[in-house]
Amino acid sequence: MRQNAGVIAELQEQIDKIAGGHARKRARLAFGIPEIDDRLNGGLAFGSTHEIAGGGADAVTGAAAPLFAAGIAARTTGPVLWCMVRDDLFAPAIAQAGLCMGRVTFVHSDNEDGVLDSAEEILRFGGVAVMVAELVRLPMVASRRLQLAAEKSGTMGLIIRRWRRQAEATDFGQPTASATRWRISIMPSERLPVAGVGRARWFLELMRARAGECFDIEVGACDEHGRMEVARASQDQWRMAR
Repeated sequence: MRQNAGVIAELQEQIDKIAGGHARKRARLAFGIPEIDDRLNGGLAFGSTHEIAGGGADAVTGAAAPLFAAGIAARTTGPVLWCMVRDDLFAPAIAQAGLCMGRVTFVHSDNEDGVLDSAEEILRFGGVAVMVAELVRLPMVASRRLQLAAEKSGTMGLIIRRWRRQAEATDFGQPTASATRWRISIMPSERLPVAGVGRARWFLELMRARAGECFDIEVGACDEHGRMEVARASQDQWRMAR
């Protein structure tokens, strides 16, 4: 693992030189989980776009992906703009994931072209903590425009991929310009020693990371501060790998 980290650091050094040093100076938002942050050079990069989708049946229902995005946004400071077509977001669940609804402004569009236009304008203008956009399709040209806009302003963009049919989820395998690509699958909640429902659990898959390695990990879902907790089984596997 450490040898791989050295190779990644060397490759990142070359990328930074090509980019004129901007990539190295980009701030990052830590998850507070070493098993994740160590593989992301400190956390999610600002000035970049990151894709999030649900796994399995949740690819259509879209329950966990928005909560994962809300938890990320909750750990930032400043306004959050959320662009969407479907008006089905459950605000109490978003608040339970740590994101104060007073920070969120929802931008509704009649179609996905409107969402893309709004997302690009928000990213290009900056002045917000996070821009969230819900999209079914994300062509390479559109994703490249969003990434360039994010790099210009330094704003983080979270792209939630929400499909209407399970067959459409195959589009998630198409290449885009996003810095990272995550898939969030719902797992049985943690067991309690007494009757009741324990903390929700997710299976996170980092399917793409620019100049980084892919991995998966089991975590406890976001708490009221937007923070996750690594499951014991995944923690033991990470320690053995090191």
